[in-house]
Amino acid sequence: MAGAVARPAAGRVALVTGGAGRIGAAVVRALAARAAAVAIHCHGSLAEARALVAELEAAGVSGLAVTANFRDEGSVRALVHRVTDHFGRLDALIGCAGICRPAALEDVTADDLRAHFEVNCIGGFVAAQEAGAVMVHQESGGAIVTLGDTRAERPVAGHAACLPSQGAMPALTRSLAVEFAARHARVRVNCVLHGPEAEPAAVARTAVFLVEQESLTGGCLPAGESGTAVR
Repeated sequence: MAGAVARPAAGRVALVTGGAGRIGAAVVRALAARAAAVAIHCHGSLAEARALVAELEAAGVSGLAVTANFRDEGSVRALVHRVTDHFGRLDALIGCAGICRPAALEDVTADDLRAHFEVNCIGGFVAAQEAGAVMVHQESGGAIVTLGDTRAERPVAGHAACLPSQGAMPALTRSLAVEFAARHARVRVNCVLHGPEAEPAAVARTAVFLVEQESLTGGCLPAGESGTAVR
């Protein structure tokens, strides 16, 4: 974006939810490469999260593995405070935690829809709400980056349980951007839109771009197209 002001990640503390997964791990490494301390959230992949922390620490970057169930509100709120208690601050939240369980339409139940909304949308909201509450008390504010799926606008068969929750992410992002801007002008919320073919490295580059662009909030940016346009 023309005129955008960038601030390097060096010296920042970031929390990456779903950080042991394919996309999450790419985001963790991209932030660590810019000297940010990174907390890596996982649910059922603690061994992988700890291995990634060991990788960061071998490169001289501080890391922390933390667990939380995104279907449990209290667990998500405690996750944010575990990170801030450990590092003393929180400058960025990148929400990569999510589920997408393909199923034939005839097999989808209300519980399937509920599970996707609870993890992808509600869990993401709680994490952002709690992280933003920390950031509004920091002079430097902070950056929250959500993830959305481009297939929510161009649906494919077999994803009727997953895509409605993904379609909510841009609206959630813009709503939170407005809310936090009213509380602290330097707390920003943006969204990375990606599809199944997006390379994790491209998603990570776009996420880092949104963390660093201090003039941008409420934007939804396609992965790999940082600096071109927002929707």
